[in-house]
Amino acid sequence: MDVLWDVVPGTSDGVTVREVADALDGRELAYTTVMTVLDRLAGKGMVQREREGRAWRYRPAASREAHIAQLMLDALDLGGSRDAALVRFAHSVTGTEAEVLRAALGSEAGLTGQGSAGAGAELTDRVDGPAGRRPADEAAER
Repeated sequence: MDVLWDVVPGTSDGVTVREVADALDGRELAYTTVMTVLDRLAGKGMVQREREGRAWRYRPAASREAHIAQLMLDALDLGGSRDAALVRFAHSVTGTEAEVLRAALGSEAGLTGQGSAGAGAELTDRVDGPAGRRPADEAAER
């Protein structure tokens, strides 16, 4: 996934198995191993693929940030008290990270917060996936 996130810009048509294998230079992975992993990631919905001649082109289904946010939401669903986990998390973030969270929560509530009016949109842009879908929207559909 790191290769796809690092190599494939949001507007790209994706990369082939050979291009991924080449990007993993030095790992001595067989072409078929890379192909199998990409196929399994496609089956899990983590990558999208499109046929190009005899080959497939792969691209991430969501941005790295959207994927990480989804992992965090999944972790909250593991059980126990979501509120307690959120409070514990809030106490563990740095001051700068807390400001980012405040701005995001303020924009979600329709408030401008202490930052600029465009800060909420900027934060949303950083975590939305390629299709403009937010991790919470995807979680709600599951």
